[in-house]
Amino acid sequence: MLFNVPQFLDIEDKIVGPLTAKQLGWLALGGVVILALFNYLDNQALILASLIVGVIFGGLAFYRPYNQPLVTFISSSIYFILRPKVYIWRRFSDNIKRAAKISQKKSEKIIEKKKDRQRIESISSILDKR
Repeated sequence: MLFNVPQFLDIEDKIVGPLTAKQLGWLALGGVVILALFNYLDNQALILASLIVGVIFGGLAFYRPYNQPLVTFISSSIYFILRPKVYIWRRFSDNIKRAAKISQKKSEKIIEKKKDRQRIESISSILDKR
């Protein structure tokens, strides 16, 4: 049997023309904000506020920095700024001590190998004599 395997799972479905559901939602929310401003502002202030709101919600709908939605990018930026940063400083002498311990362990292993080899040689010489 042959089965159809879905492809392009990471691409959102287009709802209205070339717009996805998220883009349509952002644009509709921007329209609602502009409609609310229409009731409170006069013509000149409404035009200026409409441009600002249009740019903000248009950016939220269409702009994708580093191939991620602008909302995710902004929330990650805010989280990065507000989160405390932890810097760990290690003294140079600690690294020297650690390196000395590692080299000491290696030398101990080499000595053990030599002892094992001597033991094997002595056992083999005893067996050869018999």
